[in-house]
Amino acid sequence: MALLQQLAPDPQILKRRDRIIRQLKRLVGRTAVISDEYGRRAFETDALTTYKCMPLAVVLPETTEEVSDILTYCNEHDIRVVARGAGTSVTGGALPQEDAIVLCVSRMNKVIETDYDSRTIRVQSGITNTAITNAVAKEGFFYAPDPSSQIACTLAGNIAMNSGGAHCLKYGVTTNNLLGVRMVLMSGEIIDIGGNYLDAPGYDFLGLLTGSEGQVGVITEATVRILKAAEGARPMLIGFSTVEDAGACVASIIASGILPVAIEFMDKPAIEVCEAHAHAGYPLDVEALLIIEVEGSGSEIEELQEKLKNIAKSHDPTVIKVSTDDEMSAAIWLGRKGAFGAMGRISDFYCMDGVIPVSRLSDVLTRVIEICKTYELRVANIFHAGDGNLHPLILFDANDPDEVDRAEQCGAEILKLCVEAGGCLTGEHGVGIEKRELMPVQFSDTDLAQQMRVKTLFDPKWLLNPGKVFPLDKWHLK
Repeated sequence: MALLQQLAPDPQILKRRDRIIRQLKRLVGRTAVISDEYGRRAFETDALTTYKCMPLAVVLPETTEEVSDILTYCNEHDIRVVARGAGTSVTGGALPQEDAIVLCVSRMNKVIETDYDSRTIRVQSGITNTAITNAVAKEGFFYAPDPSSQIACTLAGNIAMNSGGAHCLKYGVTTNNLLGVRMVLMSGEIIDIGGNYLDAPGYDFLGLLTGSEGQVGVITEATVRILKAAEGARPMLIGFSTVEDAGACVASIIASGILPVAIEFMDKPAIEVCEAHAHAGYPLDVEALLIIEVEGSGSEIEELQEKLKNIAKSHDPTVIKVSTDDEMSAAIWLGRKGAFGAMGRISDFYCMDGVIPVSRLSDVLTRVIEICKTYELRVANIFHAGDGNLHPLILFDANDPDEVDRAEQCGAEILKLCVEAGGCLTGEHGVGIEKRELMPVQFSDTDLAQQMRVKTLFDPKWLLNPGKVFPLDKWHLK
């Protein structure tokens, strides 16, 4: 099983564990360091729960200055560091190493400054995604990116993986809503990039940092855009007798020039599980379902929904159902947002995250189902159809090594398919350890070497988030 491969721990660091823990307690206080086995166990994995590794220790700083002190010490003593938000990564992005400390920013969750005139908010990076919206909702604003784990996931993790969510079709993913960061380099140096304005001068370092998966520094503060909430929004459900018809409908909607807030896709296995969990009123006699949401004034919503109905009718829908009130709308989104949790009630699953051109949806979905049948595994498809971000959930038994192996191989084939279709390995979940060994499928040795040079510039000793993103057999090139 390729994902189990880890970098060899440094035996000298393991021998010095007690001394390292004492020094960390001097830097941030005894209550901010978790060193006992029971406490560390909560940090031994992230949402990719098949793989576990106990960290050397866990540190919970509350300020940028404390993060700087921690990294300065670790850099001087060659101690590896894994930055962590809420641990909701499903690619092993926050998986620890035995000889690494976990630097968890969850206590850094304060709102620093809100500027409604500039439509920005500055926060510590450990704040949850939903908490940003809650902080400005009373003034009629919201923070647009909305991953399914938004109640728990932190802004730090969103920036690390460039997270999106159901409404990214209209409002963009994290990189489209991030204006500035305060970041601590491995040397302990504190730097500021961007600020309270739309575009920073000079090189696009924000673009480099967003999606860098903790490889170049630890982000402690961020300034993000907040948007004025629309007058209203309504989702509609459109059911189809085939997956291919649903995929073709999505392509037609995008080609029409209409830009809904969200277009979400579910196939029959996903519909049945989500309906049993949320009782959202999903039709159970269809093979595929689209959730399409539009927003604006009452008349705008009605006009857009009518246009969408006409587009859908050319693809033989079996049911079209429009939400009639806020309660029904909330139930529809509860079903979609709770999909991964609902699936977890019935099976272990391996959540993929490839991206393809929207025009290729129908044939790629057909091929995904065929690949899973080849490996004798069930699959449920749930994803952001509007931007082609696929999330096939491969169902397997985590207690069966053979099924785990087959699930990994099946997932790798699906991701290779995405690249072959003109897409890429990840849309919003990142590379982590899950796709680390697949990077050569998309990038040449020259591409990878260039990426690794950038990593070395920011982190010369390669101490930050070790064993992630870059294939292990390329580490000698660093």
